[in-house]
Amino acid sequence: MAPTLLLIQPSHYLAPDDRRLFKTKRRSVVPLTLPYLAALTPPGWTVRLIDEQLDDIDFTAPVDLVGLTSWTLQSYRAYDIAAEFRRRGVPVVMGGPHVFFYAEEARQHVDSVMIGEAEPTWRTMLADAAAGRLRSCYQAAPLETLEGLPLPRYELLDMRRFGPFRTFAMQTSRGCPYQCNFCSERLYLGGKYRWRPPEEVVAEIHRSGARSLFFGESNFAGNKARATALMEALIPLGVRWSTLWALPMCLDGKFLDLAVRAGVLHVNIGLESISAESIRDMGKTQNRAITYVHALENLRRRGITYSLNFIFGWDSESPDAFRATLDFLRANKVPAAYFNILTPTRGTELFARMKAEGRIPEEAAIDRWPGQFCHFRPLHGTPTQLEAQVQAMYRKFYSFPSMLHRLPLPPRSKSDLASWVINLGERRMHRAAQANDDFDHY
Repeated sequence: MAPTLLLIQPSHYLAPDDRRLFKTKRRSVVPLTLPYLAALTPPGWTVRLIDEQLDDIDFTAPVDLVGLTSWTLQSYRAYDIAAEFRRRGVPVVMGGPHVFFYAEEARQHVDSVMIGEAEPTWRTMLADAAAGRLRSCYQAAPLETLEGLPLPRYELLDMRRFGPFRTFAMQTSRGCPYQCNFCSERLYLGGKYRWRPPEEVVAEIHRSGARSLFFGESNFAGNKARATALMEALIPLGVRWSTLWALPMCLDGKFLDLAVRAGVLHVNIGLESISAESIRDMGKTQNRAITYVHALENLRRRGITYSLNFIFGWDSESPDAFRATLDFLRANKVPAAYFNILTPTRGTELFARMKAEGRIPEEAAIDRWPGQFCHFRPLHGTPTQLEAQVQAMYRKFYSFPSMLHRLPLPPRSKSDLASWVINLGERRMHRAAQANDDFDHY
């Protein structure tokens, strides 16, 4: 009889003093991680998938091995899930971004941890588990190439849980060519920038039947030639897609024109700050504040809707950074923006510096709970003051007067409609409670 593998994406607790689980009836994005791990699993296994935000876990179901994938936000819940299965005699393995940075902690709660990309070690781990010789740790060197990756097993998902206008999360590259000193993502994604052949991405799109795509990666255009080839391959498909790319691509008219022909709907850009001094502090050499207005005008002129990410709390930040940023967004009629508090995430240069300076009072609390929290001692003001300022940014930016000034009414295109949907969603969330960092994990 084939052994059964249960793959779980845990939910997360609402707060340290509220151990209710975050639950949703429906996701807007079809996730990638669980269907892809199922595709890596050899035919000798029966695979089941559980997204705990959508479905409850049946701890009594007969399974031979449990696999957990976790961000740090989900880690406490993941540990509790592991404890319950292990109490019943079921071995548990755990991987994901959290394990990459907290491997020793995770090993105290599970039978085995997987550090790094899954492809080099997944089948070995399953063979060891089936033979009863599971090791406590499997660590993989980064893949040299992303060619030949298996196609996700979307048939294992209940597509009714993702609505009629579902968006599929897909990954066409990993890593990032830039080295911003606050970013941990490029570390657990393998560091070196690698990409999939366009024909393999197209095959995955055909396999999924997707018409709407989210290319969930650090930098869609980390290699311009590669991005160009992929976009040319997308043109005949007639799909609509969203992604993330760096600011310099917004200065390249030919690149943007091709993106429009290929069906781009929305792009997210890490602007981070309107201050040239703060940009230097974060090591974000690809951004030049002097080019911001021109870059955003290039997007607007082509009808490409976009969102900008900002980070507040830098030592070089001026007292008027919040007001100046809102003025900039209003003047340029920016469709959507996300305001974040600087977070010294483990593994980054920023974390090492702040820890050496004694500015991280509670390291274990970083990224453990949903919401916008300050986990370091700012040079200017207090953590509470910084949190309040960022929340005020959200309230002001997503106020109705701000939205009516920035957004076209009535919406004239799918891009216009997407901007309104984002704004209304952010307004509801930030009026209801403190910002929730949860998102449709891919």
